[in-house]
Amino acid sequence: MPITLNTPSPNFDDRGAAPIDILLLHYTGMPTAHEALARLCDPASKVSAHYFVDLDGAVRQLVDEDRRAWHAGLAFWRGARDINARSIGIELVNPGHEWGYADFPEAQVEAVLELSIEIVRRHQIARANVLAHSDVAPTRRQDPGERFPWAQLAAEGVGWFATTPAQAAPDADLLSDLDVIGYDLSAADAAVTAFQRHYCPHLIGAERQGKPCAETTAMARALSLETHAS
Repeated sequence: MPITLNTPSPNFDDRGAAPIDILLLHYTGMPTAHEALARLCDPASKVSAHYFVDLDGAVRQLVDEDRRAWHAGLAFWRGARDINARSIGIELVNPGHEWGYADFPEAQVEAVLELSIEIVRRHQIARANVLAHSDVAPTRRQDPGERFPWAQLAAEGVGWFATTPAQAAPDADLLSDLDVIGYDLSAADAAVTAFQRHYCPHLIGAERQGKPCAETTAMARALSLETHAS
């Protein structure tokens, strides 16, 4: 897959000693790809990502992987708050919920999958640490959102997705399991919604959104056990 290297962003700094153990996916959330790319490369914006994937599958590298791109913002995962220091960030062109959220074209998904497979292999990133921006910033972000095909990536070994068990184990506790998985529970409803947006996307916009229903609880227990094993 060709990577265009002619769009470097000045918005990066040194990672320090943090290991790279997270792959973080975003959508651009702007009306056009041109506007999004310009913002990611504007020194005044103070935002960037390592990679930018357009609707047709074209991939641009904006920041070298050994540098700390500025894409996560205020975030939290498994006790860590400087998520930028330990992650690779990929921005997918999509107008997002504010500008007419749309499905991700197959060419774009295939490009992201191919890129992600290499990143995960290169850095030995655990499946439970392939994350949405909304997972690490549930009160602020919705991206890449409930239309992103997480199951398609997981089928190729990128990230985790499972068929929900028929019911949760009798001892399952949703918030305890979300804590084990890595979520910030300071705003519990937002954390539940973020989990559903990633792992139970059909619940977004439904009555059970943000609520500890049996399906969400069962899925969280399954991923909590996976997290323990990784």
